Amino acid sequence: MTEPSTQQPRQSPPPPAGSGGTVPLDSTAQLLTRITAQLGTQLSLVSRNGTRRPMHRTRPSEALRPSDTLRSSAAPRPSAAPRSPDAPTLLVVAHGSRDPQALRTVLALLDRVRDLRPGLDVRLGHIELNRPLLPDTLDGLRGADAVLVPLLLGRGHHVKHDLPAAAAAAPAVRTRVAAPLGPHPLLVEALYGRLVEAGWDPADQGSRSAAVVLAAAGSRDPDSAQDTRRTARMLAERLGVPVVPAYASAATPTVPAALRALAARGRHRTFVASYFTAPGRFASAAAGAAPRTAALPLGAHPAMARLLLHRYDQALSATAPSEMVSLLASA
Repeated sequence: MTEPSTQQPRQSPPPPAGSGGTVPLDSTAQLLTRITAQLGTQLSLVSRNGTRRPMHRTRPSEALRPSDTLRSSAAPRPSAAPRSPDAPTLLVVAHGSRDPQALRTVLALLDRVRDLRPGLDVRLGHIELNRPLLPDTLDGLRGADAVLVPLLLGRGHHVKHDLPAAAAAAPAVRTRVAAPLGPHPLLVEALYGRLVEAGWDPADQGSRSAAVVLAAAGSRDPDSAQDTRRTARMLAERLGVPVVPAYASAATPTVPAALRALAARGRHRTFVASYFTAPGRFASAAAGAAPRTAALPLGAHPAMARLLLHRYDQALSATAPSEMVSLLASA
């Protein structure tokens, strides 16, 4: 903060046209800061060849739903200020899917991230099935700094082995690997929004007949199952009803088995929450087992974009290798 001036205050210049602000600016520096922020927002809508990005590219309707406008006042919010051009690249690492909706959904999510952090270089790499593959994206970043943020929901083989191996195989890129997205309150915010879209009534809180099955992909790694159970407990606290984790592969119970177990306990008003980042084979199988409309995958929900930036910032603040190991173990 600066020392209070003893001179007569000068009249502040009016806010820039179109800013919508009514608070007077105190200095030329503040005026330049606001102009820079506006230019960063406008430039984020322009492609590298100078044309405006088409609207179907930035907001595909199938990837966005009404709850995509929800925001959590308790959740950490990344700064919307423009980043320095020399900030490390945010390299989102998605699994990949043969479902064409998956890639469109991930691209919409990345556009949301760019909207929140204008000027930040945001790129995509896939572990398999879709292009660009992660090694190809890393190859295009030779000589640069990058933070690999897994678009994955818990600790498993991909996070523990595939991402560190890919980073080690790209010595020309100075890399850090962020923690997986879950568990985290922002995931619960996105899950809740998707459930409301699917017909969940907040009045069901505390109901003796309502329950939710949290449908996840599944993994043989016990840490992955532990992360899913933690998310289920957090969602149960939010909803006020039991939330049972279930899996599409590699772990038990299955979604149909979990639904049967809840019905045997008198929980006949059951919903399936889709604990998947994008559409795909496992998400479709889980939705097919739902007794009513299943919630959509997390997709391009605004909370997901904020969480990607939160993991990016978290990785940048962990400067020592031991801190990164701690992040991966406890996030």
